Amino acid sequence: MEPRPETMISTLPEHPIVSDESSLEARIEYAIDSLMASLPDPEQLSAEQRRSLIARYTAVLEGNFIYWMTGAYLAAKTEAARSIIAEKLHEEVRDSHPAMLRRFALAAQAMPTESDVMAVHRRLTSVRLFVGRLRGVQLIVMMAFFEGFIQKFMGFLGRLGTRQGSLEQEYTDVHGVCDIAHTRELFRALAAEIAARPAEPDANLFEGVELLRGLIEAIVFGTEAKSQRTQATAVS
Repeated sequence: MEPRPETMISTLPEHPIVSDESSLEARIEYAIDSLMASLPDPEQLSAEQRRSLIARYTAVLEGNFIYWMTGAYLAAKTEAARSIIAEKLHEEVRDSHPAMLRRFALAAQAMPTESDVMAVHRRLTSVRLFVGRLRGVQLIVMMAFFEGFIQKFMGFLGRLGTRQGSLEQEYTDVHGVCDIAHTRELFRALAAEIAARPAEPDANLFEGVELLRGLIEAIVFGTEAKSQRTQATAVS
């Protein structure tokens, strides 16, 4: 069965812009649950669909997650937030989480190809440019969303690997557990940042979440690559 990108939840629930962490946390949880509900059934995917999904995920996460978290560290204004984020960065580097991910992808025979990389290129670039703007509260909101999503996504990713014949599950096992605490800590960092320096009243605190969700859509469904192939066929 072909994954259907139109099932993705494209917008957050309509609420006025808020700056308190409890309202933000509720909206982040809603966004995560909506995104999880849109995922395809791994049992209904073909071997190539499973391979390419893992490959697109690897193409994004292996070389970008530490960059995103470093951006959040640089953008944070409070020592409390910077300390929390620094601990996460220390764990990512100390335990070599990118190496864990590469082992997972190799065991699933899903190392990224040029096509996999191009399928996420445009949306990944948008997230990178957003991170480069170094907006503290918005960046921590984005990373809290992503950590919460990844923790729930690991079961889905692990099932894809198993269906690909892989026995290598260290990456999914570790992140399925540790990201629960990571998400909780990032909400603490967010509270510290909001208390010290609230965002502007008209700021879109979910700008990074919206961009990142578009990137996740490209990872799951490969929609950008399909669009490029359709355009190329039409031209030829």
